[in-house]
Amino acid sequence: MTATRGNLLHDVPVHAAGEVFTELGAWQASGRVRIERIVSNGQASPPGFWYDSADDEWVLVISGSAAVAIDDGTTHTLGAGDWLRLPPGCRHRVAWTDGAQPTIWLAVHVSP
Repeated sequence: MTATRGNLLHDVPVHAAGEVFTELGAWQASGRVRIERIVSNGQASPPGFWYDSADDEWVLVISGSAAVAIDDGTTHTLGAGDWLRLPPGCRHRVAWTDGAQPTIWLAVHVSP
């Protein structure tokens, strides 16, 4: 068995036309766990679009900033080091991400 390592801040795409998703690993436990790096460069969810996942999701902003809107009317502004847990069925959207620098997210998805 070989250990795997990486750096979340290495090879960060700058000025990409869309968000760039990089799966960092996936493990099978009682459910499936998937970890990915997301890099946003000023993107937001399209108007009227909501993420609505059956997975439990935990996101951490590594650098940059963003706001996540929840369909209950709340908005969470996140900066470097801030994290947010989105339970299954929590409808949410990215309201905005920093346009002056990349926003680097770490997302952990756990499916039943």
